[in-house]
Amino acid sequence: AMFVVFLLPNAGVCWAEKQYAVTGMVLKVDQPHKTFVVSCQSIPGYMDAMVMPFEVHKVKDLDGLTPGVEVNFTLVVEKESSYAEHLQIRQYESVEQDPLAARRLKLLDQLSHPESTSAKALALGQRVPNFTLIDQDRHPVTLSQFSGKVVAINFIYTSCVLPNFCFRSSNNFGVLQKRFKEWMGRELVLLTVTFDPRRDQPDVLARYARTWKADPATWHFLTGSEPDIQHVTNLFGVDYFPNEGLMNHSLHTAIIDRRRKLVANIEGNRFTADQLGDLVQTVLTHNNGGKRGN
Repeated sequence: AMFVVFLLPNAGVCWAEKQYAVTGMVLKVDQPHKTFVVSCQSIPGYMDAMVMPFEVHKVKDLDGLTPGVEVNFTLVVEKESSYAEHLQIRQYESVEQDPLAARRLKLLDQLSHPESTSAKALALGQRVPNFTLIDQDRHPVTLSQFSGKVVAINFIYTSCVLPNFCFRSSNNFGVLQKRFKEWMGRELVLLTVTFDPRRDQPDVLARYARTWKADPATWHFLTGSEPDIQHVTNLFGVDYFPNEGLMNHSLHTAIIDRRRKLVANIEGNRFTADQLGDLVQTVLTHNNGGKRGN
C-alpha cells in the first residue's frame, strides 16, 4: 500500500490517506448511484477476500463494467470515506496456447470460408434462445424447462489434459454444487456442454460426471449432434477446433437469469471458484425477495 500524509492547517494533527491496489470480479453495476460491487481478492494489510461495494466519483468511470468482468483499480481510503479510481478492465489473455490458437484458427477459417462464419454471440441482456441437448442419463434437456431458475453453463471436453482448462471449469461447478446445495434444482441448475460430441457420448459424460459427484438431476452434462452443439457454442462465442487428437478451444462460463437473459459470459480462467459463486449468489438474490444462499 502507498501512504500519502496530509497536514491539516492549524489543526495540530495529521492523518494518512491510504491507497490499495485491488483486483476482483465485477458482480453488479449501479450507474445511478455511481457504485459497483466486486468479489475482491485479498488486499494485504486491509481486508481478506470478500464482496464489497465501491463508489466512484464519475459515472464515466464505470464504462465497460459488466458482471463477470475482471477489473483492477486503486482504492483510496480517506479519513471518513473511500472511493475507487483508475479502473482498468483486465482483458483475458491466456498464458497457455489453447484459447489463443483457437482464435487464430477461427480467424483463418473465416478468411478461407467466409460463408461459414459462425453466428454472432449473444450480447449481455439478450434472451437466450431455447435449445435441446442430451444429458448423461440420455434424457433430453431443454433450456426452457428451467424457466424461473438461474442457469450456469460451461463448456468442456472430457479428453482435455490441461489442468487449468476443462478440469478447472468442472471443478468450479463442483464448488458451486457444494456452496448452493440447498438451491440446486429448486433455484439453480448447472449445464456442462461438451464441444467434442463424437467422443463425448452420454456414457462417457456419465463417467466424467461421477468424478465430480454430480447430481444428474441438477447438474447436466450435455451432448448432441454436431449441428446442435455448434448452435449452442455459437450463442456463447465458444471457439474450438480439433488439433492432433486434442481440441484447441476458448473458455467461457455463462450465467442466465430467471427470465432467461444472459447476465454474464466470462471468458478465461483467471477467476476463482469463490468469485464465480459470488456472481451466482448475486444473480440468485436479485429480484428474489432478498433471500440468501449458503
